[in-house]
Amino acid sequence: MNVIGAKTLLQKEVRRFLRVPGQTVLQPLISTTLYFVVFGYTLGGRQQDVDGVSYVSFIVPGLVFLGIANNAFLNASSSFFITKIQGTIVDLLVAPLGPTELLIGFVAGAMVRGLLVGLLTWAAALVFTGAHLVHPLTTLLFLGLSAYVFSVLGLVAGIWAEKFEQINFFPTFLMLPLTFLGGVFYSVHSLPEPFRTISLFNPVVHMVEGLRAGMLGLDEGSPLGLGLLVGLAVLATVVAHRMLAVGYRVKS
Repeated sequence: MNVIGAKTLLQKEVRRFLRVPGQTVLQPLISTTLYFVVFGYTLGGRQQDVDGVSYVSFIVPGLVFLGIANNAFLNASSSFFITKIQGTIVDLLVAPLGPTELLIGFVAGAMVRGLLVGLLTWAAALVFTGAHLVHPLTTLLFLGLSAYVFSVLGLVAGIWAEKFEQINFFPTFLMLPLTFLGGVFYSVHSLPEPFRTISLFNPVVHMVEGLRAGMLGLDEGSPLGLGLLVGLAVLATVVAHRMLAVGYRVKS
């Protein structure tokens, strides 16, 4: 394990997105905050309280998740893909970095960006809704787990993609439907059957509900959902590590 190499790659990834903070941090922060303003205050006045909390407060954990998931995925996928397109991947291949160090460097860098945007979104929402943090450890667990899962999935997408269009495949045809059907703006428990049961197979549902359980104290998280997310994280990690180990679409 090359600790110095992994740390150096992490620092390089963080500096990369901090060079253009307007694009990588401020722009997604504004976009997510607009969701809060539009949905929270446009629909909030017509929507009754959800599970004992105001609708404006109810959607905050979902919007924090949106900021984390989108930016963690995009950072990992675009960063690795650009290294392939520009040919700088050769520098990483000749360096004393194995698949473990590459995985840690790219994933940790993406997690930093995702968590940064998510926490800034949360801070912006607190100005309007006030502070809500009932279970800090649960909140921290699901914040980190959400950031990690989408960072690894982004790395897998970056390794797999050979064209820019393929990078956009996952956010457009997979992440977007799962996110908007994942209870970000509504409670999945209000859905009629069989849609309520079907929604439980959506991992986004468990990430959002876990954050609501931690931030608002809503008893919506479940051990089964947590197990599903841990299983997804392990599976994605194994796939990403294997792709890096064999040089899939990296080594000619």
